Amino acid sequence: MPHQSILCLPVLKSAYPDLTKSERRIADYVLEDPKNILHQTISDLAAQTKSSEITISRFCKKIGYSGLQGLKIALAGEIFTPEKSIYQEVDPTDSYEDMAKKIFYKINEGLQDTLKLLDFSEVKKAIDILDKAKRIDIYGFGTSAAICLDIENRFIRFGMPVHAFSDCHMQITSANFLTKNDAVIAVSHTGSTIDLLESVKAANENNVPVIAITSYSHSPLAKISDVVLHGMGREVNYRTESMSSRLVHLAIIDLLYTGLAIKKSDKFIDNIEKMRNAIAKHRV
Repeated sequence: MPHQSILCLPVLKSAYPDLTKSERRIADYVLEDPKNILHQTISDLAAQTKSSEITISRFCKKIGYSGLQGLKIALAGEIFTPEKSIYQEVDPTDSYEDMAKKIFYKINEGLQDTLKLLDFSEVKKAIDILDKAKRIDIYGFGTSAAICLDIENRFIRFGMPVHAFSDCHMQITSANFLTKNDAVIAVSHTGSTIDLLESVKAANENNVPVIAITSYSHSPLAKISDVVLHGMGREVNYRTESMSSRLVHLAIIDLLYTGLAIKKSDKFIDNIEKMRNAIAKHRV
């Protein structure tokens, strides 16, 4: 993987002689207008360069990036000055209405991209694992920890033990008590947080099925998980926290929740009725 201080375009030029004919078409396209690919999906880029999505992924790996998004981030850091990077698409003179339009548009694009990226055979595997699980523990840090809490709050309706952990010691403890009859959901935008990887490896050792929700399908987390659900948000700029990706990951959770609710429909309906009756007692 190229070091952050090494510029992407020079690396691409130096690797050019070792590229295949189809990979050179991609390289030529990137070199001709690097800014253009920042707003393209892998499908867009494949169509523009008359290649396949697999070739795009292989090209990105060959020059040292985990995927197209990693290449985009590197290019954005090289093309834009820090000031321009902050306001890459949201202009400081924008009205709040214009800011909202740009942000919401990117969120919608991210959801549509994810609809194309999701492997629905993996979605089915994830729902089957959760359906059979006696207990579900959820691991994540930082922004992902908030997503984990959302999973806990929603999946508790299925009447099974569900716990979200954002502390590395608690995660390791959890992983060592779980069995093959339980399940872990690991949430990470980059899929490269060291403490999270250690927790998942501990779960692996106990043969606990692990479902990863991440933005990078070739991340270290993806490589050690049983099921990988890949969702990528198009960020308004590439230097900020992953706002769009966070919402995309929540949408994936909604898909799992809905699928599991259908599989457990009888029990789910009963539990929802009990929950509503209990909550009603606390309302005026």
